[in-house]
Amino acid sequence: GGPFTMGTSTEPWALDNERPAHTVAVAPFFIDTTPVTNAAYQAFIADGGYDDPRFWTPEGWGHRQRAGLTAPMTWHRDGRQWVRTAFGLTEPVQPAEPVLHVSWYEADAYARWAGRRLPAEAEWEKAARFDPVTGLSRRFPWGDDAPTAGHANLGQAHLRPAPAGAYPAGAAPCGARQLIGDVWEWTSSDLLPYPGFEAWPYREYSEVFFGPEYKVLRGGSFAVSPALSRATFRNWDYPIRRQIFAGFRTARTATPEAS
Repeated sequence: GGPFTMGTSTEPWALDNERPAHTVAVAPFFIDTTPVTNAAYQAFIADGGYDDPRFWTPEGWGHRQRAGLTAPMTWHRDGRQWVRTAFGLTEPVQPAEPVLHVSWYEADAYARWAGRRLPAEAEWEKAARFDPVTGLSRRFPWGDDAPTAGHANLGQAHLRPAPAGAYPAGAAPCGARQLIGDVWEWTSSDLLPYPGFEAWPYREYSEVFFGPEYKVLRGGSFAVSPALSRATFRNWDYPIRRQIFAGFRTARTATPEAS
């Protein structure tokens, strides 16, 4: 918890919605060390998570029923096991890989089922950037140097996420891994402008998307160019979207007892 510098005023390739840098204070919180895995998500399915409206927002439950959602987009049952089809290959779902192709509604329902929540955008960025030793915000979780193959899974090098816990060299000071690369991560936040926002190079670039219709995703995926992988980059999409390479990690507010 505490204040940190969110966004940027100096990153040469930053888009208007990443600007300007500003101070944000967050309450103490815990965040998952890795994205939620396929094995953990299978437990949600097996426990009836898709059939229990208690874990879904009213909008999410309505969409789940209309769309007939029962599992991530590329999954289907083959006998007693789950298999997935991606890039023309059908194979058993890999338990250790981060879950992929889930909507915001599904991610939010899982988090509620697990007794947790999706992290707010500011929480995600503080976990990814804040260095408690210097009190400064880094460009990347590991520091200010551009990403290498040892830091993160980027640039379509592997066409799939790495197992949870991979890339220790890319860990943030808080200990969280894979905040950059592997899967886009849903946050609980709507896409809104930062204080002092100025549209650039034209209003329609970001400003027309501001509001509660879109949810923010962070971190990039295995398909993202390293040039877009900075920790201030903001992606967004409708909460029903599943075709993007999106997963998530969960968070919870720190209580005095838990601290």
